[in-house]
Order: sequence, then structure tokens, then C-alpha cells
Amino acid sequence: MNNQIDLTDHFGPLYYPKSALIFYETKGPNADPYVENFDMDKSGNLINAHPLTVREANQLAKSLKITEEKQSFLKSQGIMNTKILQIDPIHNGVVIWFTKAMNREMFFSEKLEIPSGRACAPPMLWVANRNKLFVYALISDRRPTAKTMLYHAPYFNVYEDGAVCMGTVDVRIKKTASLEEFTTAWEDYFFNSYFSHLMEQHNPIKGNCVSLWKKLIQTGETFPKDVLIKSSRTLKDLLR
Repeated sequence: MNNQIDLTDHFGPLYYPKSALIFYETKGPNADPYVENFDMDKSGNLINAHPLTVREANQLAKSLKITEEKQSFLKSQGIMNTKILQIDPIHNGVVIWFTKAMNREMFFSEKLEIPSGRACAPPMLWVANRNKLFVYALISDRRPTAKTMLYHAPYFNVYEDGAVCMGTVDVRIKKTASLEEFTTAWEDYFFNSYFSHLMEQHNPIKGNCVSLWKKLIQTGETFPKDVLIKSSRTLKDLLR
């Protein structure tokens, strides 16, 4: 029996040596540095020695900056918060996390005739990369499992598949954002933008969305989970 396993697809990209730098320095109290750049032939031999040019130095600096950004992006500032469910740094930095029911300041456009103010939001599941956000509602504050059913997020400006229309909000997630900065920024972008309309006639709750939020703003009552509508997805469907 042949038990060999082809692991080719599990390796990352192959890197080939292209050039080498040698740093020289004079002796004495006033050391004078000098950098020489060598190209490499197909056999890995050093050829074409020449002083490091400004263009080559700029390319090196750019490469080091990109490497530094990749290493710091989505890195936790300490012990990772238990609200984090999955991190995928490959696809533009995708993070899946959840939040418990919370009281948030919310803003509504004038045409909805809902006064802006604080209201209770249900437990939520968030999926985001640096450019796009998806949100869903949860029925419980408990940490979701792969089998947890997702509900439609009971908000305006959210499509049926959970994608959020950010409108004119200028989303700027830093390339060096830590995990905590990333999740906090998206939560603030979502709740600090103005809710204005239902997307493609998608009503995310049982009942009238305008009446629901008007009541929650005025009374401060806990979000009524019985108005939530099940989606066709579980958390497992979103995991990579």
C-alpha cells in the first residue's frame, strides 16, 4: 500500500535568490559604511557587483515596510479576546467574531422619522475584511459553535445575505491594524453610520422595522428576539 501523501498544495510560494548585499565599513572612530549589491546567476553565483543604487535602496525599503505591515496586521495586542471565532490573514484579512447584546448609540436618517439615540442591539455575528462587512443576529449571548443558526440582522442598510451597505462612510482600516483595532473599528463604523433604508425590499424582521426601532429608542427595552428571522446559514457555512 502506498501511504505517501502529496503535500505540494500545502507549501507556500517558492522563493529564489536574486541578489545579495554586502555591507562594508572602514575602521577608525569615524566609520564610513558602504553597501555593494551583487546579482545572482542561475547557479547562485554572485555576479555584477555594483554600489547599491538609490532605486534599489527604495525597493528594499518598500519590501521591508510591506513585510512589517503583514506581520503586524491582525496581531492581537495581548491575550486574544474570547469573542474572536476565526482569523484568516490570507484573504485580505478576514475575521469572524461575535458580540453579546449591547446598548449602542444609533443614528437614523430623517426620512425614517426615528429619533437617534441609544437602543439595545441583539447578540451579533460579524464577518469582515479590510473592505467589506457582513452582519447577522444571534439568538443567544453564548459563544457560537459551528452549528449555531444565524438570523437576519434586524437593521436597515443590510442585504439579505448579510452584506452591509456602508453608503458614504469612508472605511479606512489600517494595514497595520491590530486585531482589537480591526474589530472595534468595524463595530464603530456600523453603529456610527446613519441607517436609512431597507435593501432590495428585504424586511429583516417579523413586523415593521421602523416601528421596532422607534419603540426601542423610546423605551430602552431589551431587544425582542422573537422578531428575528432565521437565515439559511449556520456559522459553519462561513468558516474557511
